[in-house]
Amino acid sequence: MNDNKKNYVYYETITVFFVAVLLISNIASAKIVQIGNLVFDGGTLLFPLSYILGDILTEVYGYSKSRKVIWKGFACAFLMSCVLYLVQILPPAKDWPFQKSYEEILGMTWRIVFASLVAFCAGEFSNAYILAKMKIFTKGKHLWLRTIGSTLFGEMVDTFLFCFIAFYGIYSHEALFSIVVSNYILKCTLEILCTPLTYKVVNFLKEKEGTDHYDYNTNFNPFSFKD
Repeated sequence: MNDNKKNYVYYETITVFFVAVLLISNIASAKIVQIGNLVFDGGTLLFPLSYILGDILTEVYGYSKSRKVIWKGFACAFLMSCVLYLVQILPPAKDWPFQKSYEEILGMTWRIVFASLVAFCAGEFSNAYILAKMKIFTKGKHLWLRTIGSTLFGEMVDTFLFCFIAFYGIYSHEALFSIVVSNYILKCTLEILCTPLTYKVVNFLKEKEGTDHYDYNTNFNPFSFKD
């Protein structure tokens, strides 16, 4: 049976977690935190998980399945930004004193989500493409090399685009540079530390789902919705 026509047990569950991670990260990114010399947006604590899940999706189910999940995440994030903006511009109740607070915290979410959407698509598709190609090149060996290698590039694209679009003009150039570097280091470090867990999840899924997809004849156009 063609892999794209199989009824997978865990595919939808991973999709749900992937979308949840994206949405929660977008909201958490409204706050900039500092731990020691590291300065990063709050979403960085969770967002690297989306790349881990993306690696798992591409490694087990293939690029076309991963592409569908990426676009589902994009659609949900876009819907969230529209709802938050609509709520912001609606007149507050007379006895509700938190309009200014809402605008100060969630009022910039539209910009963060827009930045996230652009960076997310560029980074995730780069990550999935590189991992899929490296799987063929390595003949399915050295999973750690594929997950880390694809993440280093994907996170670089994602972090730069997100921080520049979301925070340019809000913070000084020095602060913005610090955020970019700290975010990138933290994201890649978390991905590397989670490599043993990624191995376990990938091996579990390959066994339970009965699939180990290789993208030999895949259409890598990110805007194609066909398998």
